[in-house]
Amino acid sequence: MPALRRGLAVLRLLAGRPGPLSAAAVARELDLPRSTTYHLLAELAEAGFATHFPEERRYGLGVAAFELGSAYLRHDPLERLARPLLRRLVDGVGRTAHLGVLHGAEALYLLREQPRRPSTIVSDVGVRLPSHLTASGRAMLAHLPDAQVRALFPSVASFVDRTGRGPANLPALRRLLTAERRRGWAVEDGYVTAGFASVAAPVFDHGERPIAAITVTFRHVCDQECGETWPDLATETRRTADALTDRIGGHRADQEEKPG
Repeated sequence: MPALRRGLAVLRLLAGRPGPLSAAAVARELDLPRSTTYHLLAELAEAGFATHFPEERRYGLGVAAFELGSAYLRHDPLERLARPLLRRLVDGVGRTAHLGVLHGAEALYLLREQPRRPSTIVSDVGVRLPSHLTASGRAMLAHLPDAQVRALFPSVASFVDRTGRGPANLPALRRLLTAERRRGWAVEDGYVTAGFASVAAPVFDHGERPIAAITVTFRHVCDQECGETWPDLATETRRTADALTDRIGGHRADQEEKPG
């Protein structure tokens, strides 16, 4: 078991770095003896999970790791794990819930669960919407590095407008993301479709990176920017997002405030 845990730690380290690492760097990062590190890397390379680059004297992930990841994706694990959680959320709050992910600068909806009397809304499975306008998109954007957000929205032309509401430039988006990161959930009120509002909370992977968001959408008519944040509904939404984070073995990013 200790050898297995060490081998998995090496794989996680290699997967989390942008480029190959030397054996010395692996040993230093994981606080392992050098002899143990070389043995682990040799075994992983023999099994195809690591690749040795002899000219660079470094190691990276191998083809077997790619094949394992591809097999994982074929099983639609995120959707399978999220569906019963979404169903319980809908039964509890009586409103439509979604699972969404970032796809470039857009929010892509993977799942939708509806109450017995659903409302007609635009965010259906397979629909893509501008992430800066959606609560789900901003719930994830709020936990990305500033440079990544800037790359997704390089100019004013990147800020699509649907109803005349929502951030129209990068500084406005950054202010909104900062507030929503501190609060712990994102809100949109008529940004996507007039007469509808949403609250969303992020789902995190094992590296505390936002990989999805849980959203609850409902009817709400407001002629002007009303500033409501629906903390009670956000509590239930965040509880579901946290449960999905736990199910996939993720770790929640530190947040300064909790809803409720």
